[in-house]
Amino acid sequence: MTDSGSKIAVLGAGSWGTALGILLAGNGHRVSLWGHLEEDIAALRQDRENRHFLPGVPFPELLSPSSDLAECLNGADEILVVVPSHAFATVLQQIRKLNPGLKSLSWATKGLEPAQRRLMSEVARETFPDADIAVLSGPTFAMEVARGLPTAITVASSSTAHATRLADYLHSDTFRAYTSSDIIGVQVGGAAKNVMAIAAGMSDGQGFGANARAALITRGLAEITRLGLALGGQHDTFMGLAGLGDLVLTCTDDQSRNRRMGLALADGHGVEEARKRIGQEVEGLAAARDFHIKAQDVGVEMPITEHVYRIIYKGLDPAAAVKALLSREQKPEQ
Repeated sequence: MTDSGSKIAVLGAGSWGTALGILLAGNGHRVSLWGHLEEDIAALRQDRENRHFLPGVPFPELLSPSSDLAECLNGADEILVVVPSHAFATVLQQIRKLNPGLKSLSWATKGLEPAQRRLMSEVARETFPDADIAVLSGPTFAMEVARGLPTAITVASSSTAHATRLADYLHSDTFRAYTSSDIIGVQVGGAAKNVMAIAAGMSDGQGFGANARAALITRGLAEITRLGLALGGQHDTFMGLAGLGDLVLTCTDDQSRNRRMGLALADGHGVEEARKRIGQEVEGLAAARDFHIKAQDVGVEMPITEHVYRIIYKGLDPAAAVKALLSREQKPEQ
């Protein structure tokens, strides 16, 4: 471990932000875990665990919950933003008011900015044009990271030094971070896979079997890769942890909120009812709309994404969607 004793501000006290805070504090770094609701933060302080999202995982001594953003940012060697995608731009504006000359910013947020369907990197560069930026993504469930189970992710940055520094902060005996320069590909893979996880959940929920799930994951990867390349990503990224790895994880395990959303939709539950049952952010719902529109904007065919969008937003029956996908015109595999 390097840079022992660094201060890291983790912004976002949900399951993923808390898990990363636990990891970093366990590595010997002083972590300020920020959340915007004082009553939630007060509970974290009192319980010394996140009983809502990560019950039974105690906080390391070096993790300090806070609802005071200025306090969290003060003296921080690294800022790691882990809020939902719809809140990302707002949180960056709050950071800029407190630190307009910020030189380094990292995030683990997955999704598109909803107003203009921009990648998080586009929002970050607009807000902090002179800052080095980095994104981390890959096949991770928060509870497994918090419990110290073996995990590997990708850290991408145009700055090799920034990617290496963040990877070193995260590295432990059970957590390995690979570095990459493909910021775009890592973001597309991490966000678009949530749509495929909803589709996989719907397929399994209707009893279509393992063959259908395997085909869906494979063709979903093809869709994600096409879009990623069109946006400037690198092909190898989609064969790695932030692409195929994250896709397989999210489509095949019921820890995935997006997969559980698909299972609920297949069982006849409405979107809002299923969202309440899950009780956490389901990024794939917004991603289905945003990537459907994004694909149309850049002229990329994404039939699975289109049908998930139509199920969620246009009331298409899931069984009818599967039939429509299977009846598409025969073509060579690409």
